[in-house]
Amino acid sequence: MRRPWRVAVIGGGIAGLAAAVRLRDRAPAGTEITVYEQSGALGGKLRTGELAGRPVEFGAESFLMRDPAGGESAAVALVRRLGLADRIVHPTVGQAALAVDGSLRPVPGGTLVGVPGDLAKVTTVATPAADADRDAGRPLLDEDEDVSVGALVRSRFGDEVVDRLVDPMLGGVYAGRADDLSLVTTMPALARTARVAHTLVGAVRAAQAAAPRAPGAPVFGTLVGGLGTLVEAAARESGATIRRDATVRKLHATPAGWRLTVGPTRDPEHVEVDAVVLALPARPAARLLAGPAPEVAGTVGGLDYASVALVTLALPEPELPELSGFLVPGTEGLLIKASTFFTTKWGHLRRPDGLALVRASVGRYREEEQLQRPDEDLAATVHRELSAVVGTPLPAPVAGHVQRWGGALPQYTPGHTDRVAVVRAALRASHPTLALAGAGYDGVGIPVCVRSGETAADEIITALGGSGT
Repeated sequence: MRRPWRVAVIGGGIAGLAAAVRLRDRAPAGTEITVYEQSGALGGKLRTGELAGRPVEFGAESFLMRDPAGGESAAVALVRRLGLADRIVHPTVGQAALAVDGSLRPVPGGTLVGVPGDLAKVTTVATPAADADRDAGRPLLDEDEDVSVGALVRSRFGDEVVDRLVDPMLGGVYAGRADDLSLVTTMPALARTARVAHTLVGAVRAAQAAAPRAPGAPVFGTLVGGLGTLVEAAARESGATIRRDATVRKLHATPAGWRLTVGPTRDPEHVEVDAVVLALPARPAARLLAGPAPEVAGTVGGLDYASVALVTLALPEPELPELSGFLVPGTEGLLIKASTFFTTKWGHLRRPDGLALVRASVGRYREEEQLQRPDEDLAATVHRELSAVVGTPLPAPVAGHVQRWGGALPQYTPGHTDRVAVVRAALRASHPTLALAGAGYDGVGIPVCVRSGETAADEIITALGGSGT
């Protein structure tokens, strides 16, 4: 009888934890799984804290309920696997707004991440370019072409649609800019239809039609008690050995698998394993790849990231509009880029004392200097701008919290998907027992990260097949 498999998962974010759960479910019985997390906290950008005596998200707020094909998202499937399905709740207010010209205007319907499928519906926010989206007798994109979202939309609908609608929508998700972000990576459904459709309106409508959704079905969900419960349950159900404050400093390929160098340089620990799931952001992953796979380390390390700060305020009985929140175009000159009215959006968070929780996102790619301000300054500026946007002076907060996420959100430039495919193909050829997982490679959002971790685990199981007990 051969010894059990030994698998290291480097990175204790949701991608790494999802990989650990998948390994427990599908690897041979007795497989030894160890999760190494550099910090003292699991979950990565999932972090549930407390403010004014109640749980509140200081990181990711919710997850998509459906996958692009219309089925259950990977996040929902994991929630069910962990026995948390009865905790899923949905927004009670779904309408968001755009802060344009000093007023809040409802986000127009019929758009795909801000890209309109009906130009008449967006005129309350932006004026589309006249007659620019003409049928030239050929598809918008060639078969293998990738462009920035901004470049495509500007060429078809003009600057206002990008600046006032698409850019704030993408900024709210990626803290990036439409002119920098890859269409293929951030909007794959639209990229597929753009290779067939001759107009952008046609491509948007085709992409929307290809994403089946039951009328009235909720788009987003979260968990009562916070997404930290998902993290805790995944760590527990994985049966993995969890090592917090454990920095993996080096990876060395051996004839039998991998040697990990863990801990301080003065007193390192060496651990032998059969396989590794590398569930780290691109730059720390590149540092570990530099030894065994220098041919791909440079590509992985070349991915850039945006930093953001999330400022959460507890306000006593404020006069807030009945909105889930609002997005701010960069042309408005505000520090806030997006805001969520937590206790309006999520009915389970509402309080009998009338205290409201409001969160604002600050910072965008290439605007990191704004985040150098002290916490008190950020909170005061957010409070002042919130008052201006909602059109009434808001009461002084009774509590506040500033969560800084340095280098948190990957910036997917055109060609990203192809570059990652090349990296993974090279690793499969040279080091099949090493798999990459996480937002740095596959996209943002909890379902994407869960699916990425599970796919990496499946690759490891395939690579080790037959060698376990």
